[in-house]
Amino acid sequence: MLFLIKCKTSVKASTDVIYVPDHYLTIQDAINNAGDGNAIFVRARTYYEHVVVNKSVSLVGEDRVSTIIDGSSKGSVISIKANNVNISGFTIRHSGNEYSDSGIYVDHSSGNSISNNTITGNNGGIRLSFFGNNVVSRNTITNNSEGIIFIFSGNNVVFGNNVVSSNSNGISLYYSSYNVVSGNTITHNNYGMYALYSSNNTLYFNNFNNTYQVWSDSANVWDDGDEGNYWSDYTGQDLNGNGIGDTAYDIDKNNQDTYPLMGTFSDFSITLEGKVYHVTTICNSTVSGFRFEVGLETGNKIVRFDVAGKDNTVGFCRIAVPTELMSYPYIVLIGVEEIVPTLLDISNDTCVYLYFTYIDSSQTVTIISSKTLHLYNKLYSELLDKHVKLQTDLQNLNATYYDLLINYNVLLSNYSQLQGNYQDLLSSYQEHLLDYFENVHNVRNLMYIFAATAAIFIITTIYLSKHAHAGKTSRR
Repeated sequence: MLFLIKCKTSVKASTDVIYVPDHYLTIQDAINNAGDGNAIFVRARTYYEHVVVNKSVSLVGEDRVSTIIDGSSKGSVISIKANNVNISGFTIRHSGNEYSDSGIYVDHSSGNSISNNTITGNNGGIRLSFFGNNVVSRNTITNNSEGIIFIFSGNNVVFGNNVVSSNSNGISLYYSSYNVVSGNTITHNNYGMYALYSSNNTLYFNNFNNTYQVWSDSANVWDDGDEGNYWSDYTGQDLNGNGIGDTAYDIDKNNQDTYPLMGTFSDFSITLEGKVYHVTTICNSTVSGFRFEVGLETGNKIVRFDVAGKDNTVGFCRIAVPTELMSYPYIVLIGVEEIVPTLLDISNDTCVYLYFTYIDSSQTVTIISSKTLHLYNKLYSELLDKHVKLQTDLQNLNATYYDLLINYNVLLSNYSQLQGNYQDLLSSYQEHLLDYFENVHNVRNLMYIFAATAAIFIITTIYLSKHAHAGKTSRR
């Protein structure tokens, strides 16, 4: 879901580890004697040095709180002049106050990773000049004149940093484009973001709470198409209940966050079976104490975290969970009470988004991915499918029966009509038969009359003929 789980640096690991002060008393001596690809492990103490990293090495502090590099208020504390350098696990403090003096100054190099450091009390926290393809992640950058500064730099990733209490700008972009700034908390600075001649940068999942949120003279992108940033001065509403504001957050005429977050964004890492997963929350309560466990007997995967807000107010949480981590049905508990979350339509095959509300106070949220419930649901689903199929078959049989019944009724009606027609024809036949017999009788009588008449006529004719002949004879 997040680009940050795909971010990788090109720093090469090496089995050759140099220890400071075991092998060399100073960090600089260790670098001078290292080769490309070496790791330099620095034990916890305070080192008053100005470190120049001119080789592709990994510089790792034993503990970020107690492994301190102090610049004694002169110059830059660490200057990176090589590619593929890793700096992690330090407190870096007290640079000088000249323009380019910084806690970490990256100059004309790329492929570097700066992560998990505390950078405080410097002129510039992290300054990156004429560079690209670097990753700045999960650092606490506090009480500097400026937090993170980009100068003529592009295609870099800045994520998961806390940039707090800068005298001027939290993050500054000067002539820098196509950078991704995501998942950072940028608070209590004069300007949260200052962008001069810097366009086409993408910024989302950041938490902004500053005197002035953003100044920019160029157009940049302020959301990822679904989710944007949290703005402490956003006054919009979330009437559809998904944790995203219904109206855009307007920065200026060229810059707009279309999907402002209604609560602050948090990203939590879970390592399981050698793989790192990221669970993210958007919440209007303070989220703390995030933990993950797998049930020993049930195999259920469980996420827990604490929320705290004002009593008797409504809190909400929008949580994104990778399906590869927790793919079974979800049970959500607020304290010991089960609630029904909303499955948001942004959910997909790789990530599930849940949204739920609660009466705000100090609560523990528990999200359980239940294997047992999954098996039950699977069995229930199979039985339901069979039940639905049986119902469908029954409905089809009923429909066929009704069709046959209708056809039978039609045939029965036709049969009754045919019977009526037959009776009519039979009556008509009988009437015609009577007429026929009567006509035959009449014809017979006529024949009798005709025969009698003919006989009389013949007899009369013969008689008359004889009588006439006799008369002629007598006269002779």
